[in-house]
Amino acid sequence: MAKRTEAIPVNNALLNVIAPIGLNFTRNTLTIGENKGKAYGIIKYHQDPDYGWLSKITNIPSTIASITFTPTDAGTFIDTLSSTIRLNRGTAETTKDPLTRQRAIRTADNAEKILEQIDQDGESVGLMSVVVMPIAGDEQSFTKVCRKVESTIVGLKCKARVLANLQKEGFKMLSPFYGTDEKVERITQRPVPLSSFIGGFPFASSGYNDGKGYYFAKDSAGGLIILDPWIRGGDRTNSNFVITGTIGVGKSTNIKHIALAEYMRGTKLIFIDPHREYREFTMNLNGDWINAGGGSNGKVNPLQIRTAAKDDNSEDDKLYGDDGHGMGDMALYIKSLEIFFGHYIPSLTDRQKAILKTEIIELYNKFNIFWETEIKMLENNDFPIMEDLHRQINEKAKERDNPYQKEYDDLTLLLRDIAVGSDSFIWNGHTSIQTDSQCVCLDTKNLQTTSNSVKSAQYFNLLQWAWDEIVKDPTERVLLICDEAYYMIDPNIPESLMFLRNIAKGVRKYEGALGVISHSVVDFLDPKIKMYGQPLLEMACFKILMGTDGSNLKETKELYNLTDAEEELLASKQRGQALLMVGSKRLRANFEIPDYKFKYMGKAGGR
Repeated sequence: MAKRTEAIPVNNALLNVIAPIGLNFTRNTLTIGENKGKAYGIIKYHQDPDYGWLSKITNIPSTIASITFTPTDAGTFIDTLSSTIRLNRGTAETTKDPLTRQRAIRTADNAEKILEQIDQDGESVGLMSVVVMPIAGDEQSFTKVCRKVESTIVGLKCKARVLANLQKEGFKMLSPFYGTDEKVERITQRPVPLSSFIGGFPFASSGYNDGKGYYFAKDSAGGLIILDPWIRGGDRTNSNFVITGTIGVGKSTNIKHIALAEYMRGTKLIFIDPHREYREFTMNLNGDWINAGGGSNGKVNPLQIRTAAKDDNSEDDKLYGDDGHGMGDMALYIKSLEIFFGHYIPSLTDRQKAILKTEIIELYNKFNIFWETEIKMLENNDFPIMEDLHRQINEKAKERDNPYQKEYDDLTLLLRDIAVGSDSFIWNGHTSIQTDSQCVCLDTKNLQTTSNSVKSAQYFNLLQWAWDEIVKDPTERVLLICDEAYYMIDPNIPESLMFLRNIAKGVRKYEGALGVISHSVVDFLDPKIKMYGQPLLEMACFKILMGTDGSNLKETKELYNLTDAEEELLASKQRGQALLMVGSKRLRANFEIPDYKFKYMGKAGGR
C-alpha cells in the first residue's frame, strides 16, 4: 500500500525572498521590480576637466554609475592628437567666423597641452567608458533625476546619449555580477589621459568630516557627516545648536540622536522639556527626571541667589578684571528677580516694584546676606523663601503709620498665591533639585495648563538654575537643551529673551553649549524682541533647519538667506531631511539614525 503524502503549503514570504526580481527592457528604459531606470553613456569629455569632475557624476542622488579604464598604446592617441591640432589650426587661420576661430584655437591649445603631457612627461593613456543609470520608484521622481543627470553632464561640458536598444547591455555594465559589454564600450569608450581619470576622484563622496567626533547624518550623496561640535576655530566659535521645523518632521528625534552621542562622550545633558518627550530617554540613561511643574523634588527657589548670565561684549571688562561689571552676585541677581516678578505679576506698578525690591533686600539682610557676601559659600537652606517675603510684607501692611499701606496691602494680596496658594507648590520652598547624574530632565508639562505668567516666570527661573549648573564647573562639558523655546520668551518682557541670548553668548567660556529647538521662528522675530531673538538664532554655529511652511518658512528664508533650492527642501517637509549649516558651510542632511538609538529614545516624540 502506497504511503500517502501531504502537500507542502506554499511559503509566500520565502518565495518572495528567493524569487528573482522582475526585469523588463524597452528601447530607452528598463524596469527593475517597481523601479524604473535609464542607462546613459558619456560619449564626449571636456578636454581640460576640473579636479573632482567625475565625482560630480558618480555622486548624483538616485543613480548608479560604472566606470572602466583600459590602458592603451599612446602612439595611436598621439597621432590622433596631432591630426586634431593640425585640423583646428588650419580652421582658425581660414575661417571668418569669430566664434568658430575661438573654438578651434581653444581645441588646438588643449590638444597641445595633452600632447605635451603624453609625449614629454610620459603620461599613460587609456580608454575610459562611463555609464550612468538614474533610478526611481515613481514617474515624477524618475523624470526629475533624469534631468539632474543630463544637466550635470552638460554642466561639466561633456555629452551623453541614451543607450537606445542597449538598455539590457547597459544594465549588465552597471551590475557587479557582470563584466564589460563590447557593444556599450564601442559607443562609450574614449581615449583620455590617466590624470583626467585619477583627478576626477570618481569614488569620492562629498560628506563632511571633522576627523573626530561622531556620526551626525548623511549628505545628499550618501556621504557621512562626522562632526565634533566642540571643535573651535575658523568660523566655528561656539558649540550651540538651533533646530527649527514644523511639528512631526523629526526635531525631537534628531536632538535625542545628538544628545545620546554627546552622552557617550561624557557630556552632561540638561533638558527643559514642556511635552514630556524626554522622560523615558532620561530614565533609560539612568538620569534624574524632575517634575519642575510643581513636584516636591522639582522646586527651584526664586529667592536663592544665582550667578547671572552676562553679556560678554565688552573686552574692557576682562582687561580690567571687572567681569561682574562692578556689581556682586546679590546686586546682579536683584535685576533677575525684577524680571521674574515682571513675568509672574505683569500688572506691577513702578511704585510696587520699588517697594518689592526694597523688601527683598531687607529680607536678604535678615538672613545675613549682604552685597559683599560670597554666595558660593551658602547652602540651599541659607536663603529665604516666598513665604518669608510674604510674611514680612504682610506685617508692614498692618502698620498704621506706614505711608505706603495701600501698596503693601496690594502686594500682600498679589504674593499670597506664590507664598501659600496654588502657585506655592511650584515656588515656595528651598531648592529641592538633587542632580548627581549625567542626564537631567526638567519636565514642565504640568505648567502647560497654567497661565502664561506662571509659565514664563518658571521657565525664566529654570534657566537661572541651569546656568548655575553650567558655570559651577568650567571644565565640564554641559549641553543645555531648551525644547519649544518659544515658551521662554515674552514680547512684553524682552529681558527674559535677553537672558537666553546671554547664555548663548557666554556659555562657550564654560565648556557649555545651548540647544534651542522651536517650530516657531516668528515668535523670536517679533519687532519688540527681534534685537535679541535674531542674534540667538543666528549666532549658533550648528543650525538644523527642517521642514516648515507659511510665515515660518518666509521668516526662515529671509533670516538665513536661503536659496530657492534650500527653500524647496524646507517646503517639502520631509521627515528626517534638513538643511544643515556648520559654520558657513551648508549641507543637505539626511538623518538616518541607527536602530540601537531608538531603544533609548522611548515612545514619546522621537518616533
